[in-house]
Amino acid sequence: MESIGAGEVLDKAVDHRALAVAVIDISADVRRKSHNDTGVRPLSNGVLEILRVIESHPGITVAEVASRLGRQFSNVSVQLRELVAAGLVTRIRDAADKRYVALHPTAESQRIKALLEGSWAEALESASSRLRPEEREQIAASLPALQRLASVLSEPE
Repeated sequence: MESIGAGEVLDKAVDHRALAVAVIDISADVRRKSHNDTGVRPLSNGVLEILRVIESHPGITVAEVASRLGRQFSNVSVQLRELVAAGLVTRIRDAADKRYVALHPTAESQRIKALLEGSWAEALESASSRLRPEEREQIAASLPALQRLASVLSEPE
């Protein structure tokens, strides 16, 4: 008789399709419901993803951003110009190797990040207040695993 590993049992217990759909729906609704009150000019999902990678990895290169997001270098470069023009990202050229350009978030980018994250939290808090207490406890208990899952997913492939 063949034994089943713990990972196999867990994989069968999680409906990954349902999880993916729920995460995408939550993300879209949180962004839609929270952005209006921030006064921040709307950023496309693609541009916001680039900005979040740069904020998480200051000093990263355009090629590294493209790799992390699984996008073409040229597409990331075009969107990056938008972020630089908006004053949200700076490019710092390496003095020793002029081809190497490090990307850094600006103070304005960090201000907007804090503002958006606060607004997202308010949208989730408002919605979760309509859940049953045991549902809120389940969400709280799952947060470390979801944060770890997000970290694993963000790793370059």
